[in-house]
Amino acid sequence: MSGVSKRVAELTLRGVILGVLITFVFTAANVYIGLKVGLTFATSIPAAVISMVVLSAFKNSSILENNIVQTVASAAGTLSGIIFVLPGLVIIGWWTGFPFWTSFWICAGGGVLGVLFTIPLRRAMVTNSDLPYPEGVAAAEVLEVGSAARGEVTAETKEGLIALLYGAFGATILSVLTATRVAAGEAMGFFKVGNGVSGYHMSFSMALLGAGYLVGLSVGMAMLVGVLIAWAGAVPILTSMIPSGGAAPADFAASVWLHQVRFIGAGCIAVAAVWTLTKLAGPVVSGVIATMTASKKAKVTGDMTDVDLSPIWITVIGIASLIVIGWLVKMFVVGTPLAGLVDLLLLTAVPFIFFGGLIVAAITGYMAGLIGASNSPLSGVGILAILVCATLLVSVVQPEPNARAALVAFCLFTTAVVFAIGTISNNNLQDLKTGQLVGATPRAQQWALIIGVGAGSLVIPPVLNLLNNASGFAGAVHPATAHGAPLGAPQANLISALAQGVIEQHMDWKMIGIGAVIGVVVILIDALLGWKKWLRLPPLCIGMGIYLPMEITLPVVLGAVLGYCYDRFWAARTRDPEHSQRLGVLVASGMIVGESLFGVLLAGLIVTFNTGAPLALVSDNFGPAPYVGWIMFLVLISELYGWKIRRSRNSKPRTP
Repeated sequence: MSGVSKRVAELTLRGVILGVLITFVFTAANVYIGLKVGLTFATSIPAAVISMVVLSAFKNSSILENNIVQTVASAAGTLSGIIFVLPGLVIIGWWTGFPFWTSFWICAGGGVLGVLFTIPLRRAMVTNSDLPYPEGVAAAEVLEVGSAARGEVTAETKEGLIALLYGAFGATILSVLTATRVAAGEAMGFFKVGNGVSGYHMSFSMALLGAGYLVGLSVGMAMLVGVLIAWAGAVPILTSMIPSGGAAPADFAASVWLHQVRFIGAGCIAVAAVWTLTKLAGPVVSGVIATMTASKKAKVTGDMTDVDLSPIWITVIGIASLIVIGWLVKMFVVGTPLAGLVDLLLLTAVPFIFFGGLIVAAITGYMAGLIGASNSPLSGVGILAILVCATLLVSVVQPEPNARAALVAFCLFTTAVVFAIGTISNNNLQDLKTGQLVGATPRAQQWALIIGVGAGSLVIPPVLNLLNNASGFAGAVHPATAHGAPLGAPQANLISALAQGVIEQHMDWKMIGIGAVIGVVVILIDALLGWKKWLRLPPLCIGMGIYLPMEITLPVVLGAVLGYCYDRFWAARTRDPEHSQRLGVLVASGMIVGESLFGVLLAGLIVTFNTGAPLALVSDNFGPAPYVGWIMFLVLISELYGWKIRRSRNSKPRTP
């Protein structure tokens, strides 16, 4: 994709205001959905579409201004991930609500550090990397096609827009049908394997299918290996060794995966992440050096497409954020049984937040680059962070029994700041990839993200208080007195239980250790594949395949295989392979766009009507639904890929 002249307005007041307004709405929706079902939706693409619609009313709007809007609003889709940790303080009974300024500064302080930490990572992971960044590429495609459609409308522009809309339309059709419950949104089955149990579970998600196309065969196959390790190996073995207690096979297998096998994935991710970080150390150091010199070069060349925030701004903002975080640590400890250890806790927590946050930023950024911010196992990183933090605190503080509850709360508080860093980094590099593809200025995007962090931080505390007062959280020590059904908050419950397990010394480390061993083995296998120049299997993706729910990974695998077959056996043999492959990228991007936009609409309806299925036309046990789901999923795949084949067959070669 071509760059754009830097004379065009980029970081404008109207763009920032529009981005902030979108952030308010999307953050509130994401907090609710995340607490209800444990998933959040990416907001970059919906924000880009809304921005193009609104700013098209202004003749002097540009693709760069639209990019700033989606960059600001993307903070909603990522910072709302703080709900995977922060509600734990209410669940364990330490808080009865969410103090506004404490909650605000946890989100803002950590989020701003997340922006700063990704500045050197940008050069290592975006500028000088071949990571696919599926959502970043999709957002760039949306912006490029929308911009081209406003200018001179050529045959190629029309075809690109049609491809994007066609993919979006197909994904929306299936999303609507599943929302009405006429079609099932997934297929699953469980069966005996010797004395154990296993199964399959796949969601009919066109967005995940499109993401699989964009990430490529190597990532897809690595995730498939992870699925096989989990469901063809670990789950059958463990279910054959553990009494089921009369549970149904489906519930038994799902419980073993959730409470044991998933931790194997977390251990594998931890080892693979450390390995990845060692390989990134050199590029990150080079990125820091390049950031120090880029501003001087830009003054000479006038090229702003590689300029970050200046070292002075990075230093000032970073120190200010750490001062705020240190103040939060002190205020959190005052008045608790840990008050006499405030200096020791300061010296432990602040360096952990800084260095742990930097490591988490690199891990989440790399995983998002591999498979996308929406599908990145952010909660897995949260699990590792809480385990490391709790272990560190226990080794330093060695609390008396009456101080253990306070230390659990302090552990959750510290991890929440680190998690805020990770949530921003998980999405920030996607935005910077989009900016690179459309010729944006990294510095402008970094300011936009800091603004977005502030806007999201303003919304999260009052929304959390509203939901806590209305419904409360499942598993809370002090349940809400309101009549609403408690919100599940699955990640917050799990992470709280892990903190208690380590600090109260009843944590089983066996599964994490097994995962660590698997991580070492897959690193060696991947190195051998690289030496043989065969298809690589990224170790982090294998860990994600073990850790992530199978319904998320299988559509990604299918999309990767279909994309490889289309590119290798069809597009490469057409008269214009580059054009045929671009059609594939646009249709895949459209799938992500369509499902993302409908997800935003559905989230709004769920919040408005306070029901999990506001569009349901039939009951959730509607008999034909599984067959309708399978048929529509396969029909749409056939039609979308068939359309690409027909269009690329009829297209004329480009004029050199």
